[in-house]
Amino acid sequence: MEETELQDLVERISLNDFGKPFCHKAIFNNRLRSTGGRYLLRSHNIEINKKYLEQLGQEELIGIIKHELCHYHLHLAGKGYKHRDADFRALLKKTGAPRFCNSLPDAPKRRTAKKILLYKCSSCGLQYKRKRSINTTRYVCGKCRGRLVKVGEVQVQ
Repeated sequence: MEETELQDLVERISLNDFGKPFCHKAIFNNRLRSTGGRYLLRSHNIEINKKYLEQLGQEELIGIIKHELCHYHLHLAGKGYKHRDADFRALLKKTGAPRFCNSLPDAPKRRTAKKILLYKCSSCGLQYKRKRSINTTRYVCGKCRGRLVKVGEVQVQ
């Protein structure tokens, strides 16, 4: 798909689903990595990640375009265009646009196993679970002011 075809598709979706014309540019942006598309507030243009079309197909692309057009039309109307706004969520539901796009199949998985560090007070035996390590020479137990000792780590998914 060329950018002229993308422009025609965006204009057609805007008229059919929103009843309003799209009067700005819709382009492919190959530098987008973690998102399917974005609406630019200053220029009112829409940028689309071409990898979503290539890897997930036309239906996913149409969903991304509808999502970005929701931002576009609400912003131009002076209504709430951000993800958390009620106007935005209502328009997403009305047009059948997805709130989030699916992840790409070849995208690297970012979630790693997290570790929880376990500490125990040497005096009263109170246990502490922490994500970040504690300097045991500087910090003491909050209950009895006893010395903290690192007990171990637990892997959490």
